[in-house]
Amino acid sequence: LDVPMDTWSYFQTCLVSIWLHRFYIYSAVAFGISLWIVIQFTTSRTKKKVTEPGTADKLGNGCVPPQAQEVHVAGVKIFYGSQTGTAKRFAKALAEAVTSLNLPVEVINMGDYDPEDGLAEETSSKNICVFLVATYTEGQPPESAAWFCKWLEEAANDFRVGKSFLQGLRYAVFGLGNSAYVDHYNTVGRRMDRWLWMLSASRIMTRTEGDCNVAQSKHGSIEADFETWKAKFLTRLQALCKGERKSCSEKCKKGKCKSSGKQSKETSDHEHGTSEHENTEAEELFETSSEEEAGDTDSVIDVEDLGNIMGHMKKAKVLLQSRYHLMYFVCKFLQDKLNFLVICALFSGYKLIGSHSGVKLCRWTKSMLRGRGGCYKHTFYGIESHRCMEATPSLACANKCVFCWRHHTNPVGTEWRWKMDQPEVILQEAIEKHQNMIRQFKGVSGVKAARLEEALAVKHCALSLVGEPIMYPHINRFVRLLHQHGISTFLVTNAQFPEEIRRLEPVTQLYVSVDASTKESLRRIDRPLFKDFWQRFLDSLKALAEKQQRTVYRLTLVKAWNVDELKAYADLISLGKPDFIEVKGVTYCGESSASSLTMANVPWHGEVVSFVQELARLLPEYGIACEHEHSNCLLMAHSKFQVDGEWRTWIDYGRFQELITEHEHSGGSRTFTAADYTARTPPWALFGARERGFDPLDVRFQRKNKARDISGC
Repeated sequence: LDVPMDTWSYFQTCLVSIWLHRFYIYSAVAFGISLWIVIQFTTSRTKKKVTEPGTADKLGNGCVPPQAQEVHVAGVKIFYGSQTGTAKRFAKALAEAVTSLNLPVEVINMGDYDPEDGLAEETSSKNICVFLVATYTEGQPPESAAWFCKWLEEAANDFRVGKSFLQGLRYAVFGLGNSAYVDHYNTVGRRMDRWLWMLSASRIMTRTEGDCNVAQSKHGSIEADFETWKAKFLTRLQALCKGERKSCSEKCKKGKCKSSGKQSKETSDHEHGTSEHENTEAEELFETSSEEEAGDTDSVIDVEDLGNIMGHMKKAKVLLQSRYHLMYFVCKFLQDKLNFLVICALFSGYKLIGSHSGVKLCRWTKSMLRGRGGCYKHTFYGIESHRCMEATPSLACANKCVFCWRHHTNPVGTEWRWKMDQPEVILQEAIEKHQNMIRQFKGVSGVKAARLEEALAVKHCALSLVGEPIMYPHINRFVRLLHQHGISTFLVTNAQFPEEIRRLEPVTQLYVSVDASTKESLRRIDRPLFKDFWQRFLDSLKALAEKQQRTVYRLTLVKAWNVDELKAYADLISLGKPDFIEVKGVTYCGESSASSLTMANVPWHGEVVSFVQELARLLPEYGIACEHEHSNCLLMAHSKFQVDGEWRTWIDYGRFQELITEHEHSGGSRTFTAADYTARTPPWALFGARERGFDPLDVRFQRKNKARDISGC
């Protein structure tokens, strides 16, 4: 095609002009977007304005008018967490006052209440929930309220729990504290208020804080503070009984109530000018948890450029202080884009160790502590879930999988580029932090004392928390240390580091994630960073085939993405020759801008069973051994683990420790194989058993509206 030179020169001149004036173009675009946001916000505010309802009928002596057609308040539940008895005394006094209004009332010790079972029921009960909670030593809740607060914090910060989980629950909070302890004044009440708000519960009035310090107490004593609040609460309660809906201004941000008027002013008078409280709003921008709010920086250490992060945080604080909604939107955009571990750690409640490691308490650990059953590893391999520590020495990963349960808040990379912590330090801190999290369950309703004691002695370590553990340069030393402590090792790798797999010393069980069976589907699902990802993937499977100890393929089924590749999966299994194949339906981890997955991509358990049965037909050397319906997971095992007609998928952990000790003392010359430390699989764990993989020694927990089955199945 012959293009005239004049036309080309004109086109080139336009491009050069655009490039030279790009700053003005960017500014115009940014201004246009900002103007559009302001217009949209103004329009939405205008649409939301509604006519105020008319004045309700005046109340008589009672709370409910004689001709009331609807019950607006069914009763009041007063929860207290007390160390010295003050909150309990206030709870009883409030109960007497509520009773005088002819309303049912119940006083509940937080230590005797299971929030996991009970709070959700309050969303539809029409009860008003009142929380009287004290702040104890170092800003911690009283012992009786520790589990209640712990559960509430985890639910509020766990994206797997819906943000509308407590929608419909109406509540009020009265905190008890002493302003003489400036750094921790009323922190428990403030955090509880925030967590309830984050789960979409509705305040009926502004949080109030009683002060034991008579010199600073607004009304001269904490008793006077309570009496003043009680009078306001009773007035508000009477209004609710009439059917009035207006509560606080609903302009609250992440747990800090912004109600206008006298109440808000009174509350603000209690919030002293400490560093924690001055920066509450800015911290809330980043959805901080209690650890950050209290300044616990030991457990939150970034693995990337800390200087850049702090710069972004300072900018975000300045923007938020203007309180313009446009600035808030801009800050939220920054929050979504910043890739640092402050958000990563607090988003799901795990503890950071040093500069690149982490440990978290698995939900199955909590479940087994309470006798509600163990994880699929308990069913498939016989681990004691309450004695398992979930950890990783490397939070970084070389993939950005579409189903990543971290929503890609952890760092990514293809090589190690962080300051390295020593294995001894990582292990010591991991065990200490794990034990501290376990100790928080002391006195929690339903926790079995014997299991709590056992849980303090870690017996298993799942190196699969997040990231790529095998990237850690000292992974072999770390694994040896675990074995020397009598801890079995379950290490997971994403099949992008074949040489590291070859150099890896024996572990109890080595996993490779096989998320897809073709190059294109692996690219779409795992979104690897390496350009030669497919060759690395194949080489990793070949390296796995060279291992003598137990090896596992982990297949994650994503409906409409990778469930139609049976023949290709069979070919990959022939390449890596794993001892076991775990097939699990993908777990939906909530909405994310980094992934397009929805609940429609989660296969039903019956669909996973059908997939495994079809795959078994293509693999005559493998059989379906176990099932864990609760995890939507099945286990295929090589026929060599079926001895005299019985499956031996469980692990003899004592025998493994003997074998690994001999191996290490001999300098690696004395080897052993997977067949040397097997154990018989119990009947309840087998595929087709009535229990569907649930240990009959435990009681399966059913959510509300479902019957509890004590048969164990």
